[in-house]
Amino acid sequence: MNLANSRWTGLGVLALVLALLPLALPNNFYFDVANRIAINAIVAVGLNLLIGYAGQISMGHAGFFGLGGYVSAVLTANYGWPPLAALLVACVGVALLAYVVARPILRLKGHYLAMATLGLGMIVSIVITNESWLTGGPDGMVVPDFEVFGLRLYGEQTWYGVFAVLLVFAVWVALNIIDSPVGRALRAVHGSEVAAQVAGIDTTGYKVLVFVVSAVFATLVGSLSAHYGAFITPDKASFMHSVEFVTMVVVGGMASTFGAVVGAALLTLLPQVLSGLEDWEMVVFGLILMTSMIFMPRGLVPSLQARFTGGAR
Repeated sequence: MNLANSRWTGLGVLALVLALLPLALPNNFYFDVANRIAINAIVAVGLNLLIGYAGQISMGHAGFFGLGGYVSAVLTANYGWPPLAALLVACVGVALLAYVVARPILRLKGHYLAMATLGLGMIVSIVITNESWLTGGPDGMVVPDFEVFGLRLYGEQTWYGVFAVLLVFAVWVALNIIDSPVGRALRAVHGSEVAAQVAGIDTTGYKVLVFVVSAVFATLVGSLSAHYGAFITPDKASFMHSVEFVTMVVVGGMASTFGAVVGAALLTLLPQVLSGLEDWEMVVFGLILMTSMIFMPRGLVPSLQARFTGGAR
């Protein structure tokens, strides 16, 4: 089985698992955990396109996630907008913002790029926190239910269906990008930007494109998660939330779409599993992450794939 076929087989397996998973979830608590896994996985899949394939680090992606949530929250709660219209405005607005800031930011490399994206995320977080007249400030704000064409989305099980479909769609979009000329250009940029430029590739244009796409991924699911939770706080746009997203990509395996999904699942589940350890929870959590990186430095999915197939895919 070649690489392209294995990817599409993986998409089918993912869809099947998501379709059958509700049969194994006993109550709404488990559905809520599954929903949060899907939310994080969608962001991680988009971020993986930027970090794993284009080689461009972003330490401020939670800013886009938070913007999506707050634009929808403010427009629906304060101005009475329909949730679907607010979601579309959030996605278009953040796409324009990402396009504007991407060209100057993506000229930077290495830790300079990381610092610039960190600064962008911090600006978003500070604005959301300080503009309390609009956003509720540090206390957050209530978000109305999501209604579309008279249908109100309510309850963990209903939202599970929405997030499961969106996750499959996000993975499908990512796989199509990877298998397209855009994906080949992104890998060329990651390998050697100078060589890519010599080959006639518009490196800046492709980096801006993938930055915008990954930002829209985060914005879309950030908007929906705000309606799902019925409440939003500035923590959604915090630096630590950005670090969590990056860690999901790295632990799961950079340049591995399904690795991003696995990384999101692992880092969302681990705090739940370790919650009984109380004061030792973060210590054990850190040890698990450190051990996985020592013995599987390429990430979980690429490392396991190489071990069981005899080579990297």
